Amino acid sequence: MNIAKNMEVIFAAAVVVVSATSFATAAVNPPVISVKADSVSIPTVTVTAKRLTAAEKAAL
Repeated sequence: MNIAKNMEVIFAAAVVVVSATSFATAAVNPPVISVKADSVSIPTVTVTAKRLTAAEKAAL
C-alpha cells in the first residue's frame, strides 16, 4: 500500500535519473577503432602431396 501511494514520486525520480544519465553520456564520443587488414601478414600453409590410393589407405 505504501508503494502505491508514492508511485508518482518513484516515477519522477526514475525520469530524473534517466534524463541525467542520457545527458551525461550524450557528449561522450564513441571510440574509433580502425585496423588495416593489409598490414597484417597472415601465415598460410601450402600442402603439396599426392593423395593416397584406396590400397594405401587400406594398408594404414
